[in-house]
Amino acid sequence: MANPHDRTLKALSLLLSYPTRDLQAAMPEIGGVLASESRLTAAARRDLRPLVEELASRDIYELEEQFVMLFDRSRTLSLNLFEHVHGESRDRGGAMVSLIETYRDGGFDPVTSELPDHLPVLLEFLSTRPAAEARDTLADAAHIFSALCERLVRRESVYAGVFNALAQLSGIHADEQAVADLLEEPEVDPNDLEALDKVWEESEVRFGPDPNAGCPQVRDMLARMDEPINPKPPSSMPHAQPTPSVAAE
Repeated sequence: MANPHDRTLKALSLLLSYPTRDLQAAMPEIGGVLASESRLTAAARRDLRPLVEELASRDIYELEEQFVMLFDRSRTLSLNLFEHVHGESRDRGGAMVSLIETYRDGGFDPVTSELPDHLPVLLEFLSTRPAAEARDTLADAAHIFSALCERLVRRESVYAGVFNALAQLSGIHADEQAVADLLEEPEVDPNDLEALDKVWEESEVRFGPDPNAGCPQVRDMLARMDEPINPKPPSSMPHAQPTPSVAAE
C-alpha cells in the first residue's frame, strides 16, 4: 500500500530551497498547504506567512542574495544537517553513505547536486514516508531545528518560522542542553571573510541527538557524534531545485 504524500513536509522543503522564479510562482499553492496544516499551531502557521509573502513578491536577486548570506555563508545556519553533527570529519562520510542507502531502500532517488543531508532533500524524502517514521526522524534533529530557529530569530529573519514548524512537527520538546550546546558556537558576520575562515578552521563540534531515540535507520546514522572535530569549509556547489509543487505524487 502506498504511503500518503505529506504535502506539508514537501512545502517546507520548498521554502528552504534556493529561490527561483518557478518557486515564486508556486508560492500561492505552498502557502495554502501550510495555512491549512492542523498539526501546526495557529501561531506557527501565522509565523510562516511573512516568508511565503516575501518569496512570492520580493525581487528574485534579493532573495538569492539573502539565501546565500544566511545559509551558504554561515556554518551555524548550514542546511546540511550533518554539518551540525560531524562537521567535515570522516564520520560524516559514513553517515552520508548510510543516508544514501536509506534513500535507496525507500525508493527515493533525488536528482540534485546538493549533499544527501541537505535539509530540503531530507524533507522531500520524509514527505514520502509513513507519518510515524517521518516524525521520529524529525525528532532526532529537533535540537538542531530549535537552535537554527533561535539563531534566525536573533537575525530577525523570516526563515525562522520554518524551523519552528519543523520543531512542532517533530512532536517533542528539544533537549535544552543539546540546544544550548549548539548555541554556544559564536556567530560570525558573513561579510567578514577572515573571521569566517578562522571559524571553519578552529571550531569544534561536540553535540548531537540522543542515539537511543527516533527512527532506527537515522539513529544508526547519527550515533557516532561524541568525538570533537575540526571542520573546514565545504567547496561551493550550485544549488539544485526540487520540483516546486506540493501536489501528491
